[in-house]
Amino acid sequence: MSRHERVLVDGPDGKIEVFVEDHENASGLALIAHPHPLFGGTADNKVVTTLARAFRERGCITLRPSFRGVGGSEGEHDHGEAETDDLLALHDWARARFANRRTPDGAPLPLYLAGFSFGAYVTTRLAKRLAAAGDAARWLVLVGTAAGFVEGMRRYETEAVAPDTLVIHGSEDETVRLANVLAWAQPLDVPVVVIPGADHFFHRRLHIIRDIIHRAWH
Repeated sequence: MSRHERVLVDGPDGKIEVFVEDHENASGLALIAHPHPLFGGTADNKVVTTLARAFRERGCITLRPSFRGVGGSEGEHDHGEAETDDLLALHDWARARFANRRTPDGAPLPLYLAGFSFGAYVTTRLAKRLAAAGDAARWLVLVGTAAGFVEGMRRYETEAVAPDTLVIHGSEDETVRLANVLAWAQPLDVPVVVIPGADHFFHRRLHIIRDIIHRAWH
């Protein structure tokens, strides 16, 4: 049994809209970031909702925030800088909101982070900040990760991630070339799971993303 809710959370520069789906007997918290807001990215993106579904199927409470300037979120786009601050504020809110939810041994719920495209880039930044603050994510799932030079947008200096991070990319991605992600992942010893024939938005291959997450679940 789950419960859907739209919440406005106080952020550094105004309200942050977040779609929360609570999960009875929750076993984790999953924060999932959407693609670039200036190119139509929203929390209802199909890759994002596929990620959320996979995490709910594993017992997680899912949070899908709208980046600043999208939906009910206030503030202006800041190329990932202020967006990272917003997600950090949302993390703090979620920890307080679900502080009474515990694992069987009494520990706080483990944190999972996921993102698609620009959202994956911001997620790597958030993961670094949270690890430094002492609440490292148990696992990261990054799909279509913005890395390197993306034509018409900018160059992404994507942060380093743990070797067990699940990185999924499409072989035919024309927005973020597979070569960009391989160049980022290689020095980190992070494997990249390539879905043959998949474009940036994984049309007709969303079910494969879900299946990969379940098979790789920590």
